[in-house]
Amino acid sequence: MLRAFTARRIAAAAAYGGGGITALGGITFGLLVAEAKLARKIIQATPNGDPPVADGLYGEAFAGPPLSLVMLGDSTGAGLGVHTAEETPGAVLAAGLAAIAERPVRMTNVARSGARSAELAGQTDRALQVRPDLAVIMIGSNDVTGRVSPGTSVRYLSDAVVRLRAAGCEVVVGTCPDLGTIKPLMQPLRWIARRASRQLAAAQTIAVVEQGARSVSLGDLLGREFAADPISMFSEDRYHPSARGYAAAAAAVLPSMAHALGLEPDLEALPDPRLGEGVLPVYLAAAEAAEVSGTEVSGASVAGRDRGPRGRWARLLRRRAAPSADTPPPSTTVAPDIA
Repeated sequence: MLRAFTARRIAAAAAYGGGGITALGGITFGLLVAEAKLARKIIQATPNGDPPVADGLYGEAFAGPPLSLVMLGDSTGAGLGVHTAEETPGAVLAAGLAAIAERPVRMTNVARSGARSAELAGQTDRALQVRPDLAVIMIGSNDVTGRVSPGTSVRYLSDAVVRLRAAGCEVVVGTCPDLGTIKPLMQPLRWIARRASRQLAAAQTIAVVEQGARSVSLGDLLGREFAADPISMFSEDRYHPSARGYAAAAAAVLPSMAHALGLEPDLEALPDPRLGEGVLPVYLAAAEAAEVSGTEVSGASVAGRDRGPRGRWARLLRRRAAPSADTPPPSTTVAPDIA
């Protein structure tokens, strides 16, 4: 309940122009930043350059006008850590969406490694130029390590969602990953990072759902697949995902993308005993989703009303695509960047 209350306060501060709050003091954040700098040195010992450029048309064999997909955010959206364009999350998602929709998909990636939420304004400008049908946003980890107040971070995200939705674009947001699962961060700062990033993720979900979009929690990086096989799930820098890691993340996000566009074939909503009731006030749904990776949160109604006595109604779901030999399970999430 405390994490739900905190997330609600952060989102409220963003909505009403406040600077947001944090449960962590300035000294603690200073230590977190120091740890981030140390982690950055470790990561940069194995440079991997810029992510491959994957913009282009996917599913060319299908007929019909192409859907326009845009990726926004930081290195998780850009695909830092892989070697070929086909391995980037944008390419994986575009190819998967084309297969589900049975239509070509033109993917444009405006995400940038190291980006903070403040950069979403410029990214949204570029995204709107291609008239997107669907936008996927992955952002937040650099806001945590950069000491950006959660309220400010969420406000930038909310503004981007509002602009995209006003243009008729569906939006799916992959919320801030759990920084506490990153190996280069040491205790006790790993716990501090986990708390800060999960609070931001919950607040992001509230803001996103309030603006008519949906979120997918990218929560704990070291899900079962990452924990079982970290060597193959991470790239050479031991921090960003490998091609297999990004494919696992895409498997969590793709079903929500398809559902946002009204595409239902081969999609399954999974009950999960770790989640609360299916429909909750959005601030409670956001807190639950932050704790269970791969959870989708979207707007809902009860008795024909979008809002109840405790705010906007929201639905919790875990979706998955029909199993494929080439697609890892959807319960895994991606690594954040501190670049």
